[in-house]
Amino acid sequence: MSIKNRLSAFKESLPPHCELIAVSKTHPVEVILEAYQAGQRKFGENKVQELVPKAEALPRDIEWHMIGHLQSNKVKYIAPFIHLIHSIDSLKLLEEVDKQGRKNNRVISCLLQVHIAREETKFGFSEEEILELLSKAAFDQLVNVKILGLMGMATFTENKTQVASEFRSLRSLFDKLRQHSLPKNMEMKELSMGMSNDYREAIENGSTFIRVGTAIFGTRDYSN
Repeated sequence: MSIKNRLSAFKESLPPHCELIAVSKTHPVEVILEAYQAGQRKFGENKVQELVPKAEALPRDIEWHMIGHLQSNKVKYIAPFIHLIHSIDSLKLLEEVDKQGRKNNRVISCLLQVHIAREETKFGFSEEEILELLSKAAFDQLVNVKILGLMGMATFTENKTQVASEFRSLRSLFDKLRQHSLPKNMEMKELSMGMSNDYREAIENGSTFIRVGTAIFGTRDYSN
C-alpha cells in the first residue's frame, strides 16, 4: 500500500477530535514530500539534528512537532519555527524555551510530558511534580511559552489492558487539571498519546494527537 493510501485510511478512521502526526524520523525528504503531496501537514521528529535540515528543505507550511527528548542546548535551533514541543520534562527546559521564544519574538506552544509507563527509560513529570510546577512563581512568569496540554508514552508491551490503563491515568490527570485554576500561560486543550502499536487504545481514552510513523512510512532505516 502506498503512503498516500495509508494516510487516507488512517484519517478516515480517526474521530473528529483526533489529529494525525506523521512521525518522519529516519525517513528522507523525498518520502516526507510524498506524504505532504498526499495532504499531510503535521510531521513529528525525535532529534533536532534531523529536524532542522528537513524543515529547511521542505515546504514552509509544514507544522513541525518535536516529539523526542529535547536537550536545553538544542532548543535555539528549533525555536524560530517549531509548531509544538511535546516533550517538556523539566522547568529548566521550559525556561530555555521561554528564553529562545523571547529571542525569536514568538510564543512557543508546548506540552508537558508525563511519565505513565512502567519503564524507567521514559522521561516525564509525575502528577505530583506537575502540580508542584504549577505552584512555582518561576512558571507563572514564563510569557513566551504556552502550555497546551499533556503528552505521554505507554509501556512498550503487548498487554493492551496495561496500555489502556496507563492512557486512562493520563486522561484522568488531564481532566483534573482542566478543573484547576491554571496559570495564564497554560490550558488543557491537547492530549498527545498513542503510536503505531497503541493508537487505538489512545483514541479510546481521548487522545487529540496520535504520533504514527511505522504504520504510515513502513519500517525505519537506522543504518544512516
